[in-house]
Amino acid sequence: MSDILNKSQLDSILYQVTRPARYTGGEWNSIIKDWDETPLRFALIYPDLYEIGMSNMALPILYDLLNRQPDVLAERAFAPWKDMESAMRQAGIPLFSLESKHPLKEFDIIGFSLGHELTYTNVLNMLDLAQIPVFSAERNDSHPLIIAGGTCTLNPEPMADFIDAFVIGDGEEIVPELLASFRDWKHGGDRALKQELLQRLAVIPGIYVPGLYRVEYHTDGRLKGTTPTVLEASPTIRRRIVDKLPPPVTRPVVPFIEVVHDRGAIEIQRGCTHGCRFCQAGSVYRPIRVRPQSEIIEAVGELVSNTGYNEVSLVSLSSGDYPGIDELVARLSRRYPDLALSLPSLYIDSFSIELMDRLPRQHKTGLTFAPEAGSERLRSGINKPISEQKLLETAATAFERRWTGLKLYFMVGLPGETMEDVAEIVKLIEAVRRLGSHTKGRTPQIRVTISTFIPKPHTPFQWAVQESKESLNAKHELLRNGLRKKGVKISWQDPEISRLEAVMSRGDRRLGNAVHRAWQLGCAFDSWSECLDLEKWRRAFEDAGIDPDFYTQRQRDFDEVLPWSHIDAGVSTAFLKREYQRSLQGKATRDCRTEACNACGLEKIMGQCVERVGG
Repeated sequence: MSDILNKSQLDSILYQVTRPARYTGGEWNSIIKDWDETPLRFALIYPDLYEIGMSNMALPILYDLLNRQPDVLAERAFAPWKDMESAMRQAGIPLFSLESKHPLKEFDIIGFSLGHELTYTNVLNMLDLAQIPVFSAERNDSHPLIIAGGTCTLNPEPMADFIDAFVIGDGEEIVPELLASFRDWKHGGDRALKQELLQRLAVIPGIYVPGLYRVEYHTDGRLKGTTPTVLEASPTIRRRIVDKLPPPVTRPVVPFIEVVHDRGAIEIQRGCTHGCRFCQAGSVYRPIRVRPQSEIIEAVGELVSNTGYNEVSLVSLSSGDYPGIDELVARLSRRYPDLALSLPSLYIDSFSIELMDRLPRQHKTGLTFAPEAGSERLRSGINKPISEQKLLETAATAFERRWTGLKLYFMVGLPGETMEDVAEIVKLIEAVRRLGSHTKGRTPQIRVTISTFIPKPHTPFQWAVQESKESLNAKHELLRNGLRKKGVKISWQDPEISRLEAVMSRGDRRLGNAVHRAWQLGCAFDSWSECLDLEKWRRAFEDAGIDPDFYTQRQRDFDEVLPWSHIDAGVSTAFLKREYQRSLQGKATRDCRTEACNACGLEKIMGQCVERVGG
């Protein structure tokens, strides 16, 4: 018998919590199917607050894809904030879906989106709140299948103890095949044998079932290997890649409350070829796949009609690279003159300024650019070879066109960085500030955000060391002292937070014990600075017998087996090694959209990887 939450139960706790609309459901365009008449029930879970999860691009894509299938219902759930969690536990209410209010434990499949390593304790907390054992080994055949996708699954090992199967790559490719296998298993007679289901799933390219692999270590703690224990499991899991972007979602769920990205969104292209050596997204979303202009223009109209949004974001890792982006903006502006358009990611050049000026209903409140490093030498080393002259010309163009603010992103702790490189950040910002002070009218505001370099899997810097807290603090102090100027605001992240993220992103399967212990100690919402308790994490690592420095303060050898070596992201190890060596030499690698193929490995899989553009 179902334990569906009734209205009176929900009302009895909602008055106790902030922003109760996070938990009510019933939003415009949400889909509610007949529970009893729909045989396959799928819960899509984002392990963070509603406002963040509802701004995620993957969620509406999968929600639409799943609900288009007549025999599947897909519903959503998000991590309840601490006041709601407390009220639910006190009332004995298990975590439920927004659409039908059924407990998550009644679904067939629960799919987590793992886009940030500091949500891992939220995953455990949500499973526990759903009254589902957190360890996969402790779940029996009556429990839902627990799967996970997202960029974090490119190193799935830290969460391998908790997830039954990982979806590696584009979900649009894999999920239909996963559902077909699940249907066959569910209707094949003996429903109880989940082990049989897992072995069926392991045959599907792009699905990693960690319970079917054995992990071995050397005596010094380094990984020896991850090997299959059954014939169905492949020694290497290759990321699945869609050749052509599926139709965009034009009828997304419209939240009742303001969310982080409170506007419509159309993905205009997927992938990036700039090849920034620190950027994981640039590696794991290759190759570039471009949506036709005509499809975008029609989709924008349908999206506005179905949602009522008056702003639409043209989403891409580098929107200015879209072939004919200026023509696309002009056509959209003519066809939808009352619609505001936004381009969330632009390259540093005057063309980007001109492009922003052409956007309809643009109030010129601010521009965001990411030089990342202060010196030209280091920018070449990270493969972001932008000259200081070009940076200053771009800033001057922005100020001349009366943009009122400029936000600049920099990174410290990059491989090969010296204190002189950090001092160059101060000099560059001061030069930008002087340009702004000479602008007629209101003096523009300059905001500077400093992040800490984290060596991520499947990037050329995956073998690199993360800089120590002491060294990073010295660099932050240099920046603080150098940027005490009127009109410049600086913010940065605690190096300890970046260290924790690095441990989680670079860790092996042994980290599962630390994640579990941290959750037991009360850790949750670790990506929120007001919630992160580093002392509890220190204790968790100690209790689990783990030295975090083993994962952050150790240079990896090129021949070392990495925790993610059995995951093939498509970009070859040979290419990543070559790029790392070029970074040490301060050599940039040209963009393969305009130059010759860089032989990153995808050309062997995809053939022609990119659409050539003039240059």
